[in-house]
Amino acid sequence: MEEHYKISDPRVLRAVTHPLRARLLGLLRSDGPATASELGRTVGESSGSTSYHLRELFKHGFIEEDPEQRDGRERRWRARHRYTSWNSREMYVTPEGREAVKVMRLHQADVFGRSVEEFDESEWSPEWVEAAGVSDHIVELPPAALAEFAARTEELLAELAARHQGSGDARLVHVWVAGFPRRRMERS
Repeated sequence: MEEHYKISDPRVLRAVTHPLRARLLGLLRSDGPATASELGRTVGESSGSTSYHLRELFKHGFIEEDPEQRDGRERRWRARHRYTSWNSREMYVTPEGREAVKVMRLHQADVFGRSVEEFDESEWSPEWVEAAGVSDHIVELPPAALAEFAARTEELLAELAARHQGSGDARLVHVWVAGFPRRRMERS
């Protein structure tokens, strides 16, 4: 699996803004290859619906057929890339690009919300309960510092994943890094 799928065409990014397509792609990335029927059962959709959306993901380069098919009756799909990325400044030159980026950011926030909602402390060890969580910080930074923060966070995360790969207590962990400038409250 390749590391990044760098998108520069807003139409390609728009293809993955559909909530079901984004969810199917996420499942293929996190849980590995699957058929339309298997994915349909997981997401509560018909295999016909999931098949259609999988073909759209395939058409735009997000997924591919799994060469290690279990049988010849139904296609198994797998993600082609671990991450999808784009340059927001490049996307923002067209209305279609602006809309696609906005929808993707809202989708990411929705996935984050669902993950927080689904985290049940009673199912995890005290170590996991203590380690999991959310924090927010409001600091003054220029754009270059925010970009550096994101890059260094990715480097640290890759280093930690490599160091702990195969560890008996390692689990899939969904990590979000986000930063947006905010307006100050107007005072009279």
